[in-house]
Amino acid sequence: MINIKYEPDKHRSAAYDDGKEIGFCNYSESENLWIIDHTETNPEYGGQGIGTKLVAELVEQARSKNVKILPLCPFAKSEFDKRSEYSDVLSNKQ
Repeated sequence: MINIKYEPDKHRSAAYDDGKEIGFCNYSESENLWIIDHTETNPEYGGQGIGTKLVAELVEQARSKNVKILPLCPFAKSEFDKRSEYSDVLSNKQ
């Protein structure tokens, strides 16, 4: 079973399959802003929506902490472009 976890000490969300790390979405942090700079999943798990779930986890965490997200990672940016429901946490900084 695949689990998505928020790991604030590592500045990321991560995906695990029975304890084995299979993906992550990293961010750097500044004042009230998270910059998503890299999303990666194990190719063996491609097409299962894991990257989407990793970004979604960071969006939920950002909402709960009242911070904005600047998606510099191309994958994360495409997720924000596809999902208008993320507009509340999208930073207007470029």
